[in-house]
Amino acid sequence: MTDSRDNPSNNRSLTLRLLVLTAAMFGFGFLLVPLYDVFCEITGFGGRTNTVAATVTEKPDESRSVRVEFVTTVNEYAPWEFSPVVSSMEVTPGRLYSATFTARNMSSDGKIGQAIPSVAPIAASNHFKKIECFCFSNQEFAAREERALPLQFIVDPDLPDYVDTITLQYTFFDTMRLSSKD
Repeated sequence: MTDSRDNPSNNRSLTLRLLVLTAAMFGFGFLLVPLYDVFCEITGFGGRTNTVAATVTEKPDESRSVRVEFVTTVNEYAPWEFSPVVSSMEVTPGRLYSATFTARNMSSDGKIGQAIPSVAPIAASNHFKKIECFCFSNQEFAAREERALPLQFIVDPDLPDYVDTITLQYTFFDTMRLSSKD
């Protein structure tokens, strides 16, 4: 009796299937990041904020007030102090507001840092528009330098009614440390 597992035709078919599966998995892995970016842009998922310059609305929504909370963290082992000057503020959607954060390089060497923002809840991410933000570019600090970092923003009047609190969270990274890991 012949064993079907020893048939060269079956072995070639299995090998071909495994090669196709491997190529498909590689292709999916390669496309995963661009697909995720498109998904986040379409759905607003991921808490990414708009970084396109917005204009001040002629008619702010005076009928409501939204609380904006500022939360900061520093990436693990980064030699920084980073905090908001005020932890929260009440804003009227459609009006331009300013907030200030402070950052200090605690090391004895010059450092380059980058703040990465995130907005919660997700429904608010497309309605929180940054006009000017220190997070748009890397921040170069001399040894032990402390600096005020400005933020100008507008909360879009089209923010869903059920959102009454927005949390803007920044994580400050030491980009020199990250680039040296490559």
